[in-house]
Amino acid sequence: MPGASAHTDSAAAFVPDQSRAERTASFDVADFPVPSGREEDWRFTPVKKLGALLAEGAAGGLDLTTRLPEGVTTSTITAADAQGLGILPPQDRAAVVAGAAADGALLLDIPAEAELDEPVRVSLVGTGGEPVHGHLVVRAGRFSKATVVVEHTGSGRYAQLVSAVTGDGSDLTVVSVQRWADDAQHLAQHDALVGRDARYKHLSVTLGGEIVRVNSNVRYAGPGGDATLLGVYFADSGQHLEHRSYIDHNAPHCKSRVTYKGALQGETARTVWVGDVLIRAEAEGTDTYELNRNLILTDGARADSVPNLEIETGEIEGAGHASATGRFDDLQLFYLQSRGISEDEAKRLVVRGFFADIIREIPLADLRDEVTAAIEEELATTAYAAPTQQTPSLTNKEN
Repeated sequence: MPGASAHTDSAAAFVPDQSRAERTASFDVADFPVPSGREEDWRFTPVKKLGALLAEGAAGGLDLTTRLPEGVTTSTITAADAQGLGILPPQDRAAVVAGAAADGALLLDIPAEAELDEPVRVSLVGTGGEPVHGHLVVRAGRFSKATVVVEHTGSGRYAQLVSAVTGDGSDLTVVSVQRWADDAQHLAQHDALVGRDARYKHLSVTLGGEIVRVNSNVRYAGPGGDATLLGVYFADSGQHLEHRSYIDHNAPHCKSRVTYKGALQGETARTVWVGDVLIRAEAEGTDTYELNRNLILTDGARADSVPNLEIETGEIEGAGHASATGRFDDLQLFYLQSRGISEDEAKRLVVRGFFADIIREIPLADLRDEVTAAIEEELATTAYAAPTQQTPSLTNKEN
């Protein structure tokens, strides 16, 4: 449904949206001009590097393979067919061009009441060259239970729309792993329309790529829905890793939890997390909380963390958010070093523990091991530095 991305007064001055609900959501490319970087949704993103990816008419390709458990089917559907399934509309330029320009959408269909013992796996391997646009739709039938893993590797420029529609009483987990090559650019919107009394979990792991931006959005199709959004990211020098989440509590008695954790090392390493939660007037009984933590390992890295909470009704179970960005806990380091552990190894142990609670949420042992090994590789290259006066030891915001 189209909205207004900004208001203008008689002098045609640019006035940003005052509410998350006012921002544009539309399947029409014309509703999303190419961003300049002044827009609220794009002010942290290096848009000048993304012109080709944000343009219409992408002509590139990538290698896509699937591994399907018994009973799961795939098909190619039109954009109109995808919209007919009830998918959420795109909320930025990258998502709308991905949905409009893709050569049809790939539909993963999980039958009603199916309980899959094995995950659905989708592998996307970039081959370089021209930008690529793609749309993946996941339909989880009523009372089904499934895990879908989407892995991104290789080199390239990829604009992506992932749309999940979960049936009443279903339980769907989507794990998205970004282990791109150092020169890759990836702009993604991952959405879910969560059915009545359904459970939905989205877990994003971002460890590679030059510029990676993943927006995870949730809306409810009925009361009783439960959504969990989790994220792990590790940025090196020259990387821009950006994660945004939007929970639209539009139905009563629904629950959401958002937890993202990131580590940064190296000059110009940059991460961004923006978490938006909107509790509409009709969403009585909402229970929501969002949390972001960032660990700065070396000088020259920067993490931006912006939690936002809008509440239109006082009849809720609870709502809150917290955000913290800082260096190592001196007490933790002292404790470890007092037991004969070197300072560098103590810091590595702290980082492992920092990520452990989210990595445990990955439902597949082999994938947990891969992510843990990848973080170990990152830590092996870390040259720790003492904090400088320009870098505060801790920045904390909680509400």
